[in-house]
Amino acid sequence: MKRIMILSGAGLSAESGIRTFRDHDGLWENHDVMDVCSTKGWIKDRKLVTQFYNARRHDLESKEPNHAHKVLAQLELDFRGRIIHLTQNIDNLMERAGAKDVTHLHGTLTDLRCEACTESFNVGYMLQEGNESCPYCGSKRVRHNVIMFGESAPEYSQLQEAIRHCTLFIAIGTSGTVIDIVRIAKEFKHSILIDPKRQKIASTYDPKSYIDEYFEYFIQKKAGEAMDDLMTIIEEHMDGRY
Repeated sequence: MKRIMILSGAGLSAESGIRTFRDHDGLWENHDVMDVCSTKGWIKDRKLVTQFYNARRHDLESKEPNHAHKVLAQLELDFRGRIIHLTQNIDNLMERAGAKDVTHLHGTLTDLRCEACTESFNVGYMLQEGNESCPYCGSKRVRHNVIMFGESAPEYSQLQEAIRHCTLFIAIGTSGTVIDIVRIAKEFKHSILIDPKRQKIASTYDPKSYIDEYFEYFIQKKAGEAMDDLMTIIEEHMDGRY
């Protein structure tokens, strides 16, 4: 059975007005990434990190799913059980677009996590303050539910599982900085990269210069603008035409 693996990144939500991660020289919403998204930063200033994610949660409330979110949500519905969507995004815009089965590799902004029992619980767009009692064990040791640099990401095990079971790989809105999409593309005969610009490969040992050279198809457009082209290729693949 043909199945599709989707790996999405910040570019998917950029058209909804969410600033991309490390958009400007190591900054995220005018904060040094390592100050607000690393275990060292968390140990140094828990208050700053908590306030940062409070602000991101509040900002997310006013954002709406864009065309790409809606098309991908419909794709999941049309091919129920045959789409494995893994996202690096911590927003809930895919779910708000109607998706039911998205794996968040780096956590979820609208949840908090208990440091005592490790369970996570939904707080929507509310501040962490006032929601600092774990509903599972009662502990007051709660934090944002976002994976930081220096922490393990348990859901990464799903990447290899998806590679084993899928016949088409789609990378959308990710530059490959955090997760090596070239390595994944090499595992597939059929693959699609969606990115409005060509991205150079970081490794000096790689025989090719650009990431898109490892993909069967390169749609050089923003996520929302690429959906018609993407769906044409997907329909041909799932219908067995290639």
